[in-house]
Amino acid sequence: MIERVDMRHRRASDRMHTFDEVNLGYSDEEAILEASRCLDCKHAPCIAGCPVGIDIPGFIKKVHQGKVEEAFEIISQSSSLPAVCGRVCPQETQCEAVCVKGIKGQSVAIGHLERYVSDTHYQKKVETTVAHPFSHKVAVIGSGPAGLSCAHDLIHEGIAVDLYEALHLPGGVLTYGIPSFRLPKDVVMLEVDELTKKGVNLITNVIIGKTLSLEDLKEMGYQAMFIGTGAGLPKFMHIPGEMLPGVYSANEYLTRLNLMKAYEKDSATPLHFGKRVAVIGGGNVALDAARSARRLGADIVYLVYRRSRHELPARQEEVIHAEEEGIIFKLLTGVKEILGDEQGQVKAIKCVEMTLGEPDASGRKRPIENPKKMMILPVDEVIMAIGTTPNPLILHEEKDLQSTKEGCLIVSPETHETSIPSVYAGGDVVTGSATVILAMEAGRKAAKAIIHQMNERRI
Repeated sequence: MIERVDMRHRRASDRMHTFDEVNLGYSDEEAILEASRCLDCKHAPCIAGCPVGIDIPGFIKKVHQGKVEEAFEIISQSSSLPAVCGRVCPQETQCEAVCVKGIKGQSVAIGHLERYVSDTHYQKKVETTVAHPFSHKVAVIGSGPAGLSCAHDLIHEGIAVDLYEALHLPGGVLTYGIPSFRLPKDVVMLEVDELTKKGVNLITNVIIGKTLSLEDLKEMGYQAMFIGTGAGLPKFMHIPGEMLPGVYSANEYLTRLNLMKAYEKDSATPLHFGKRVAVIGGGNVALDAARSARRLGADIVYLVYRRSRHELPARQEEVIHAEEEGIIFKLLTGVKEILGDEQGQVKAIKCVEMTLGEPDASGRKRPIENPKKMMILPVDEVIMAIGTTPNPLILHEEKDLQSTKEGCLIVSPETHETSIPSVYAGGDVVTGSATVILAMEAGRKAAKAIIHQMNERRI
């Protein structure tokens, strides 16, 4: 029995003050050895466990044979972002969770192998084949995971794609939300460049719903549109002191760092670098904010979460890395109030001990306050990482788009078409904040429906 090949990573002491990537990837020898562990199952449950349906045994077999470009071609048939997904996908709860190898041991490291294949491909600078000739024209709104995935499948079918992005750089949450120590920005740009080389036309600094309306796009000749604008509106707790200086949403905090380079001396969008920081939440975004604060010089960083470690929604690998970096987990702890000093700056948070009751609507055990056990944590910065909802801008301008009370667009489950004919949507703008791979799955489903629509028009 060959044991799973662990991926090398930087030591905690070497990464505490740098945003360089923590995981270091596989060597050729390590990748071939790990690929040899795959049983090449006939029923391949891992494929069904992958939201975008990658032929996992197929690409792993090619890795074992040393045929990396053929492996990349297999992955690329289903995924537009293999280098991204190899780094940030929760494989442990998806493809690797159903790996037959994991029944009596450790699952095959599918994510690590996907990253190896894509990184090796990009290092070789293989020439990209341009998709042509183009027929029909589609507007994809938002260049995050959902939009990129949709554009990928459309361009491969010979459908012209204009990809609109509100910000000055493409990538959506991949660019502004995930720190470089987990997802380097040059990796995101490589994946986007791969699409533009195939013919996708990227247009930045255009806000659909402000710069242009859906009606404008229709008049410009687009025969279908896909909305993949994500969920960029942060949630807050609505507790006393939440509006004090020194309180950030994780969305703002990470955007200032990742997109605006707030860590640079002359940054036009600076941050207050706290020395004692509390991050409220337990997901990957909370851990990204906490680990970023540590790298920016915080002496103490608390991750305050109202459930237990068992319920933490963050990836286990990220939890372990955070612990190695000195993040202090204050579990079963709720926040009641943010306290300010005489100057109105954050000085502490008032917390309450929590116990867990019966499962709530989410299926997780419901946290219950124990008002007899309160505590004060001295902090000078608080970062709220309790989730996001879709930005309401497009709904304000497009009255015919139907949405839920949370502001999520309502779509057909089968086609992802919205209440406006030929306008489709997917990803976080439909589901609320979720994972990269689920957004990509939605982009693929919508693309399939658009392609079907275009083919009907050809007949």
